[in-house]
Amino acid sequence: MSSSPANGTRVRRLPAGALSAALGLLGLLSVLCFHFPEWLTTPEVRAAIDLPLLRKLLLGGLLAAIASGVAALFLRAERRAGLIGLAAAALAFALGGHTVPETQAVPLRTFYIGLDYFVLSLFFTALAFVTLERLFPKRADQPVMRAEAGLDLRYFALNHLGVSLILLTVNGAAAMAGDVRLTGGLLPDPAVMPIWLQFLMIVLVADLTQYWQHRVFHRVPFLWRFHAVHHSVRRMDWLAGSRLHFLEVLFQRALVVVPIHLLGFAREAIDIYVIFAGIITVFIHANIGVDFGWLRYVIATPSFHHWHHAASPEAHDRNFAVHLPVLDLLFGTFHLPGRRWPDAYGLDGKPLAQGLIAQHLQPFRRAPDGAP
Repeated sequence: MSSSPANGTRVRRLPAGALSAALGLLGLLSVLCFHFPEWLTTPEVRAAIDLPLLRKLLLGGLLAAIASGVAALFLRAERRAGLIGLAAAALAFALGGHTVPETQAVPLRTFYIGLDYFVLSLFFTALAFVTLERLFPKRADQPVMRAEAGLDLRYFALNHLGVSLILLTVNGAAAMAGDVRLTGGLLPDPAVMPIWLQFLMIVLVADLTQYWQHRVFHRVPFLWRFHAVHHSVRRMDWLAGSRLHFLEVLFQRALVVVPIHLLGFAREAIDIYVIFAGIITVFIHANIGVDFGWLRYVIATPSFHHWHHAASPEAHDRNFAVHLPVLDLLFGTFHLPGRRWPDAYGLDGKPLAQGLIAQHLQPFRRAPDGAP
């Protein structure tokens, strides 16, 4: 495998100010989770988390926020972001920092915000994929905080903090089905199969569902209005996949999770799939220029999915699969022209309105330009 930086441009490092602001704000949100666990945290995350390790990570993150904030001020680069990071870290320490006492009995509530899930997802996703994008970039001249990165961070927050509503809605729909199984007893119970086999079956079932749902969102004009939000991204990186209209996110999750519940897969296999799906969704949008060779035909990669976002007509209505490119091969929508990558991304014609609220309201106002 090899990487292909654009024109040999030198890889840029993460600016100290941006690093300070990110770590400081995430640290402050983490401290708030310690103070209000019943409202801000997710029961499943609370049960699985290693608190001593989390406290050490929190302390390290806050100290790193202070160090990088001071560096930003000293270097006179992104001083505003450095000041935000320093202020957030100082407030976090003032509220107790990593020493906030643990709440012994956390009341279980029907509704919770899931701030802990958001913080952990953002921290570890950014840590992993910013590193990979700096080591193996497709476009090395693209900065870490590209234009519109702030907008996509807000989408990341909305769609992660809204996970409680998504889970309540989806689990409720699955519960309404009760013990109904789509197999009707004609096929073996998937839950008795090995976990690895269940996982592979879930990947196939989920991607078949997503493939056709994806095609429908491209073909039906009213649904395209919502999906166009995702295609409005003009620079691809690990954050680009977060730009999704919340109603589309809710629809996607329901359409995937309900069938795999109805088929009777074990909860452990479903949980493994959810983790896998989260990782690959970020991966296929990332600014990673690695040549995966024949693996590009087995599992979705950045080069495969970048063509789905390409602005050129040759790529319209191509590469709908999220996990398995073989589905596009089977249904005649596969497009991967050698080692060539798209020159431009986004919608043709007039761009969408700017801003999180404006883009969420736009589908109800008029059809966007540039429909594939």
